[in-house]
Amino acid sequence: MSEQEIIEGRNPVLETLRARRRVYRIWLQPDARGVAVREIRRLAAEDGIPVEEMDGRTMAQRSKTGHPQGVMAQVEAWRYATVDAILARAGATPPFLLVLDGIQDPQNFGSLLRTAETAGVHGVIIPEHRAVGLTPAVARAAAGATEYIPVARVTNLVRTMEELKRQGIWFVGADPTGMDYWQSPVDWCGPVGLVVGGEGKGISRLVREHCDALLRLPMLGRISSLNASVAGGILMYEAVRWRLNPAARN
Repeated sequence: MSEQEIIEGRNPVLETLRARRRVYRIWLQPDARGVAVREIRRLAAEDGIPVEEMDGRTMAQRSKTGHPQGVMAQVEAWRYATVDAILARAGATPPFLLVLDGIQDPQNFGSLLRTAETAGVHGVIIPEHRAVGLTPAVARAAAGATEYIPVARVTNLVRTMEELKRQGIWFVGADPTGMDYWQSPVDWCGPVGLVVGGEGKGISRLVREHCDALLRLPMLGRISSLNASVAGGILMYEAVRWRLNPAARN
């Protein structure tokens, strides 16, 4: 990954400024208006970050997402966390992890990061190969969540799961062969990692075999599946329901 990245969109740029990641310069379309733009200008002025105008045509040509919303910024490159750092972030709280097995769509990855951040997930683990990493398109879809939730990128997902299982973490896979999620014996209040598979293929065989439980979401209509970000979001908030109200297990 290069030392600098270009991010796009009002929320990603605004949250990057708030999170105090280094921002080298900001480009705004001359007609960019609104509360977020005013806040971007204010924070940039406070930190002495140059703000330059860029016409809409030039911005569209430089955009990698196709929807820069009149705002782009040159920032310090994203840095991946370590798994140990994610566990340390949990502190005395039982770790709540999200493991993504082969997510390749930046929109799905970004949406999952956004939900994970709002659901109190301590960190996300992704494989180094055959999966999308942190990119401008992911940051755009995450609406700023990439600034707040750590992402660890590992060379071997199965080996990482084995190491975490030795530390007492239970892995729960979202899989259509599993039991209905509300009937599961999973203790969402304990140390747990939710595993969500990639688009189309789902969780790979070896990763599935290392899950302690498999849960499914019932499909009552004609469509046979949900996309990864929706399925992951439902199960993350099942964990939230338990963690905020342990009596919910009954």
